[in-house]
Amino acid sequence: MNSINRANTDLQFACLSPPVIRASTVVFDDFEDFVQRKRRQPDGFSYGITGTPTARSLEHRIAALEGGAHCVIAPSGQAALMTTVMGFVRGGDHLLVSAASYGALKTFAEKWLAGMNVEVEFFDPAIGAEIGMLIRSNTRMICLEAPGTVTMEMHDTPAIARVARSRGVLTMMDNTWASPLGFRPLEHGIDFSVEAATKFMGGHSDLLMGSISMNDGKHYEVLRETQSILGQQVSPDDCFLVLRGLETLQVRLAAQSAATLRIAQWLQGQPGVHEVLYPPLESDPGHAIWKRDFRTNGCLFSVILAPGPEKAFHAFFDEFRIFVIGASWGGVHSLAAYYPAAQQAHRKFPRTDQPVVRLSIGLEDPEALKADLAAALAAYNAALAAG
Repeated sequence: MNSINRANTDLQFACLSPPVIRASTVVFDDFEDFVQRKRRQPDGFSYGITGTPTARSLEHRIAALEGGAHCVIAPSGQAALMTTVMGFVRGGDHLLVSAASYGALKTFAEKWLAGMNVEVEFFDPAIGAEIGMLIRSNTRMICLEAPGTVTMEMHDTPAIARVARSRGVLTMMDNTWASPLGFRPLEHGIDFSVEAATKFMGGHSDLLMGSISMNDGKHYEVLRETQSILGQQVSPDDCFLVLRGLETLQVRLAAQSAATLRIAQWLQGQPGVHEVLYPPLESDPGHAIWKRDFRTNGCLFSVILAPGPEKAFHAFFDEFRIFVIGASWGGVHSLAAYYPAAQQAHRKFPRTDQPVVRLSIGLEDPEALKADLAAALAAYNAALAAG
């Protein structure tokens, strides 16, 4: 008896929840179909490593959100960044990376790609069309992120994309801060829009996933093959969770975005706060670009406190009752993270030489979050006064 499980097509069933299809082995109807299985790619199924219909459903949803034709998902936002670079950059190429990019991407470029004979160069994260002065004959890709990780620098994305296109250079942008609801890199000329679906798309701090969206079909074929070769498979159960998260993405982002702006504006006038790094604020150097191109306020920003000793930062963080200390962001719970001065000093093109406190605003009552921050600031200022 044939033991292969097949759907019973006689049953009439429909529901609002997407099906979760788990599989490692894909089976074939006949020998010729098996022999020619690679022809099923990049959209079809030949082995579980490239996903099941649950993964394809999610990829189609994300591509539509991004205004793109194609999407490839990966096990994390970090994996999505690395997969994109590995798909196109080879030894002898020149790679331009924003100095404000995600730390793991910079480390990968410096410690791995450079060892593979890739020329890695970091550039000022507040750059625009002047990127053209850095492009060489062997420049293959420009890696962008705006606002920049931790210190929130804004680059002129459309200007960079125009220069790159005119010189035949690929562009990749980490767009996680804004999400496709706030900014669509593909519509501004970027080749690859990367999202850490771990953050806004999943929305509940319970999964890891990344996505790469694009319009070019040839690029899609390369990245599907790269995903397969590197073994970047994504769990169908996690795909289900992101599909579910997308149903509330708009309302969550709207609420978090509004609360974040209120809290950032309030923080600007609080004792002990030296500077708030947040492009939606008129005082921020990147405000004009943000206002021109972006449609949401995000939920993430950074704060530089008045200079103080390490014990004052201990007092600040230990006072929190609502904010939770953690390095991620974008979920429904508010988070706080700390980045020491030494980390800023080590960076190329640093925005500050002071420690940075990064805050992610969740869905708690904004007034309660302000009270929590006020208590933390009071503890910080008391520690400063005590010397």
